[in-house]
Amino acid sequence: MGYAAAALFLPPGTQIGGSSAAELKRRSSLICGRKGRRPHRQGSPAVVARLFGPAIFEASKLKVLFLGVDQEKHPGHLPRAYTLTHSDITAKITLAVSQTINRSQLQGWYNRLQRDEVVAEWKKVQGHMSLHVHCHISGGHFLLDFIAKLRYYIFSKELPVVLKAFVHGDETLFRAHPELEEALVWVYFHSSLPEYNKVECWGPLHEAASPGHGGHSAAAAAAAAAAAAAAAASSPSAGAPPSAMPRKCPANCSCCFPPQSLIPWPQEFEQPQAIAGGQQQPQA
Repeated sequence: MGYAAAALFLPPGTQIGGSSAAELKRRSSLICGRKGRRPHRQGSPAVVARLFGPAIFEASKLKVLFLGVDQEKHPGHLPRAYTLTHSDITAKITLAVSQTINRSQLQGWYNRLQRDEVVAEWKKVQGHMSLHVHCHISGGHFLLDFIAKLRYYIFSKELPVVLKAFVHGDETLFRAHPELEEALVWVYFHSSLPEYNKVECWGPLHEAASPGHGGHSAAAAAAAAAAAAAAAASSPSAGAPPSAMPRKCPANCSCCFPPQSLIPWPQEFEQPQAIAGGQQQPQA
């Protein structure tokens, strides 16, 4: 995604992967050579600048694939997962809606190197629906570790656009079940570095998909707390409040679905405390 070059757009004092933006600029100048960069050709993609511009969803750039799912079937009864990838060259977004993640969409050297896919699944836990979103920050390649802080920033900034793409691309489902837009969004950041290996509650989906929203905002914490209070008032016997980290029932039941996660990534967030709006939540 051009993360090293992205340092050219950061203030000099910004720290990325233990190095300042000024240091990264110096390194990039050495890589590019003393003669300077080539003239920018008209029509060539300005990828890096887009990463630091406003995060805006453009429906015209979204391609949606439905793979073996009923577009109106409630995900509390039929497994439903989202696989989203994008091209820095064309700025096109591809969203697959299926009963598991679309592995074929993640093949190829470009996707394996960039690791900028976003995968998500719907879960029903103790009767509460929630959307669980996974992002790969670092691990598997030393370059990803080096720019983990920048990747975390970019994913956090672009996730409202991703969530908007989910809602727009799966619009038939949301028309049939508008209550799903009130479901809490849990964002899992997977990283080999402990400070970026965490989960955040972003509040209800309709709030999390709004521009400028994020897991560290006061709005996210307030939305999660309000949703928890409303759920507790309407269903006091439903168990833990939905803003606490969702826990499946220990035995087979009808209030939790699907029985196993659709995401084959390590689920190391089942036990640690969760973060909502930058504040740790007590364990359920």
